[in-house]
Amino acid sequence: MTTYIAQFVAQHRLIQIEQNSIFTWQQEGGDVDKELLQDKIIRESSIYFYRLIAGKGYTIEKEDISVTVWKLMPFLD
Repeated sequence: MTTYIAQFVAQHRLIQIEQNSIFTWQQEGGDVDKELLQDKIIRESSIYFYRLIAGKGYTIEKEDISVTVWKLMPFLD
């Protein structure tokens, strides 16, 4: 297993706050599929970020979030 790190920015369709962050994950060797990575970031990070920002009165749907990965590389300790 290889650990990777990615720098990304997430944007919500209506909420005018960007999530600028990093994300780490493990996968078997091979190329990183950016579309799968973007979906993983939304499911495991960004949806919770925007739910925290929006509070209980607003429903956050993953379809309203877009992610751009700026950089990614193997994470070496």
